[in-house]
Amino acid sequence: MASIGPPQSLKRSDTSLTREGDQLIITPLGAGNEVGRPGVYMSYEGKTILFDCGIHPAYSGMAALPYFDEIDPSTIDVLLVTLFHLDHAASLPYFLEKTTFKGQVFMTHATKAIYKLLLSDYVKASKVSVEDMMYDEQDILRSMDKIESGHVLGAAMFMVDIAGVRVLYTGDYSREEDRHLRAAEIPQFSPDICIIESTYGVQLHQPRNVREKRFTDVIHSTISQGGCVLIPAFALGCAQELLLILDEYWSNHPELHNIPIYYASPLAKRCMAVYQTYINSMNERIHNQFANSNAFDFKHISPLKSIENFNDVGPSVVMASPNGLHGGLSRQLFEMWCSDKKNACVIPGYVVEGTLAKTIINEPKEVTLMNGLTAPLNMEVHYISFSAHADFAQTSTFLKELMPPNIILVHGEANEMGRLKQKLIT
Repeated sequence: MASIGPPQSLKRSDTSLTREGDQLIITPLGAGNEVGRPGVYMSYEGKTILFDCGIHPAYSGMAALPYFDEIDPSTIDVLLVTLFHLDHAASLPYFLEKTTFKGQVFMTHATKAIYKLLLSDYVKASKVSVEDMMYDEQDILRSMDKIESGHVLGAAMFMVDIAGVRVLYTGDYSREEDRHLRAAEIPQFSPDICIIESTYGVQLHQPRNVREKRFTDVIHSTISQGGCVLIPAFALGCAQELLLILDEYWSNHPELHNIPIYYASPLAKRCMAVYQTYINSMNERIHNQFANSNAFDFKHISPLKSIENFNDVGPSVVMASPNGLHGGLSRQLFEMWCSDKKNACVIPGYVVEGTLAKTIINEPKEVTLMNGLTAPLNMEVHYISFSAHADFAQTSTFLKELMPPNIILVHGEANEMGRLKQKLIT
């Protein structure tokens, strides 16, 4: 965690955080100097809040949890979950069912709908001993009854006001509109404290049209030489954005119509049903298209439930979860294809330290398989980020518009976070 306090001239004159005897405490239980397992604990004026309740994707079982033993869960009044990704919500059943927490839990309607699907799949795919399991299907079902959903859809930022002090927690956000989602809005009120993600630090995203062209060029080139393309991605979120790009590209290139594209996830059909339910929360492009046709009723993409249903003959494109290649369908396909130089793997978003996806970005000569043996890494590896995280340009502009007197950086690797802090204060 890094905190920044701008010069006094930037501070609002109507609020003071340092009344005598008062102390606002913010403690990251995860994501303080890492990307993964966010759980940001905050207490002030007798009120205690926990923002997000995730896991670390590079770890399994109890080791993936935030450091809950640093706090007393029974003292927390409200738990606010910003989005459905596992690294923001997957320790929630544990926290609700296995600790002394008795407070309220809030997330949006769409997050609650998807939360159940993703966590049920996570439990089924987990390869840990019974003793090391955080929770089971019954814990997930019981947790659903304790979650209250708000009136907005999708991912959310939270602005919390305690005794006149406003705190904004951004969660993961992007100020760039993409093919289906609106850009994150600027809050109506400026906060006294902004707790903001620093995932990409001082990095800048390439323009969207450049990324899309790189993405489709790599795929077209690979299948033209008889290879297969693996795209490891979250089952929801980035996947839908990339499927929209691929379906449009295939429609514009008749020569590709005999090349199959698969959306490989046990959740594929159910996830798409959720997306179709929440069309109204998406951007004008999707609204306009929906007047004539369903944008998510893909013409050139088929669901693939398991590896047993896959006929691995000839070129193909497969989008599979998880994004970190740490198990599941994406890992199985990677191990099948990694040694053939005709094939390619496109990493389409941020991947955390400790995962295989992070490792292969540096293109090692060989990789360790799930059975412990090694195999040569001959396939091409391309990192083309469509991650819905703010880059430096978005972060700095967002903060200039809000002008918060105090900034706390979370959800970033220590080096990136440090570089961002230095750039923001100079």
